[in-house]
Amino acid sequence: MTIETFVPSAPLNQFIGFFLFYEGLNPPHEVDRFLPDGNTELLIDLADEPKFIFDNDTLKPIQTVKKVWVSGIRTAPITIPSGRGFRMFLIHFNPGMALPFYRIPLYEIKDLVVEADLVFGPDILRLRNLLLHAPTVRDMFYVASQFMLDWGKAGLNPDPAFQCIQYAVQQMTLQAEQISLNELVGRIGYSSKHFIHLFKKQVGVTPKEYLKIMRFQKVVLELEQQTNLPHWTHLALDCGYYDQAHFIHDFKQFSGFTPEEYLNRKKDLLNYVPVG
Repeated sequence: MTIETFVPSAPLNQFIGFFLFYEGLNPPHEVDRFLPDGNTELLIDLADEPKFIFDNDTLKPIQTVKKVWVSGIRTAPITIPSGRGFRMFLIHFNPGMALPFYRIPLYEIKDLVVEADLVFGPDILRLRNLLLHAPTVRDMFYVASQFMLDWGKAGLNPDPAFQCIQYAVQQMTLQAEQISLNELVGRIGYSSKHFIHLFKKQVGVTPKEYLKIMRFQKVVLELEQQTNLPHWTHLALDCGYYDQAHFIHDFKQFSGFTPEEYLNRKKDLLNYVPVG
C-alpha cells in the first residue's frame, strides 16, 4: 500500500492544499459515504476501469466516471467506492481557491461530479498522460506542480474581490461557531447582494450554505476528539447551533445519519463513513 501527499510551493500552495497519490488500498468495505467538507477536488484515475457513484439509499450505481473528473463543493453526502485496488492522483484545492483553474463559476458544479474535459477542455487529459509516464511518485508531484502552474498562471495574482472572498472563507472556516455574516459583510464593505454573488462564483455555494457546512465540520472534528458519548445539547451550542433540533436537522442533511448513527458507523478516516 502506498499513500503519499505533497504540498506544492508558492504560489501554488495558496490555491492547492495538497496533491495525494495512493494505490494498493485494501479496506474491509467496498463503499463509503463522503460528507460535505467545503472543498472541491480534481481526481485523476491512473487505472483503466471506470469508477462509479452510488445512490445514497440503494447503493446502486447512478453515474460512471473515468480518467479525470472534478467533484464540486457539496451540500449533501455522496456515496463512492472505498478505493480498494485503486491507483489515484488527487488535487485538493484550498477552500474557495479553485476558481483560477476551473475558469467557470464554481456554482455550476455544486453537488456534481463532472468529467474534467467538460470543465477544462481536452488538454486536461494531457496531465493524466504525463502522470502515467512519470517514473516515481516524486516525479508525479513535480509534473503536477508544473502543469498546474502553467494552467492557472493567468489567475495566480488574484484581484481585490477574490482576496475579499478568500478572507471571508478563512473567517468562516476558523470561527464557524461564532461569526456573524452581517458583521462579516460589514468588514468587507460590499453590499450583501454583491457579496453573495461573488461568494457563489468563487466558492460554489452561498455564504449561508458555506457557514452551515463549516459548523457541521466543526461537529465532525469535535466528535473525532470525544472519548465518551457527548452531551448533544452542549455540543450543538458549542458549535454555533441555535438549539439541538437545528443541530440534528443539519447533521442529517449533511451526513444522512443521526449523530448517534454516525458515531456507530464512523472509522478512522475523517469524513468517510463505511456504508457497504
